[in-house]
Amino acid sequence: MLLEVEDLVTDFPFGDRRIPIVDHVSFGLEKGRCLAIVGESGCGKSMTAMSLMRLVARPGRVSNGRILLEGRDVLACSVPEMRAIRGNQMSMIFQEPMTSLNPVVRVGAQLMEALHLHADLSKDEARRRGIELFDKVGIPDPAQRFDDYPHQLSGGMRQRVMIAMALCTEPRILLADEPTTALDVTIQKQILDLISRLQRELETAVLLITHDLGVVNQVADDIAVMYAGRIVERGPRAQVLHDPGHPYTKGLLASLPGRGRPGERLHEIPGTVPSPQNWGPGCRFAPRNPECRPECAEMPPVMRPYKEGEVAYCAHRLAELEEPAA
Repeated sequence: MLLEVEDLVTDFPFGDRRIPIVDHVSFGLEKGRCLAIVGESGCGKSMTAMSLMRLVARPGRVSNGRILLEGRDVLACSVPEMRAIRGNQMSMIFQEPMTSLNPVVRVGAQLMEALHLHADLSKDEARRRGIELFDKVGIPDPAQRFDDYPHQLSGGMRQRVMIAMALCTEPRILLADEPTTALDVTIQKQILDLISRLQRELETAVLLITHDLGVVNQVADDIAVMYAGRIVERGPRAQVLHDPGHPYTKGLLASLPGRGRPGERLHEIPGTVPSPQNWGPGCRFAPRNPECRPECAEMPPVMRPYKEGEVAYCAHRLAELEEPAA
């Protein structure tokens, strides 16, 4: 396993206590595969990615767990060791390319800075390598675009620049946080096709953060569904999308356009995601789950083998899962 995340907890202070925004999250990522973490805004997806990169801003902190990169615990690394890991072994595409790029520095110069930092290339070598990367990620007229400022590029081109920067040292793991946000459908497909192609060519492992199940269906090999800081279901893409075990996953899929009859209102999950201050000891989806029982609010869910994947259920529901693994 290239990356193993075990019982990861990232918490923040709320009043006189600390609340876990990422709550005992565990998953694995293999070389050359894409794992998509799916869920509503605020469920902890992006904070999970920031935790892996050790970029959680204070007063937040990673307070529990292990992040094993080829057996090496990232959380035990010194600051210089972590700087060497970022960019070289793990890189991240951030959600908003316009705010991630420096607006007063030419995009080529920003890529060259990354190459200087991680690849120790001369100025001429870095420029040549940068133009090659721009061409690789599908930027037209790469030599000319190399000297443009961010505002001179479209949203899709800026995202391609971010991908080139993330891949400049051919990292083992690429973290992509909502890489198609604010892009039109045509450009979204181009960006996703690009990530998939580079994944195959470089055998890079991809951790994709998204709320879009259409994106997941296009590029992911495996899926982890996240709700209120916890993973509630994980497994191969086909298993999770076509035969989900958790009621939250079922609700997400039922709310997709085209699932009902023509003219029917879209299905919606009742209620809203609870605030972290209001998380109780039991299942956090219980207030929105029409199948819940009184004990759901008291019994913490546990991960249970379900067909090809795993589902988080409270204790009284375990025996009701269909075809549990032996």
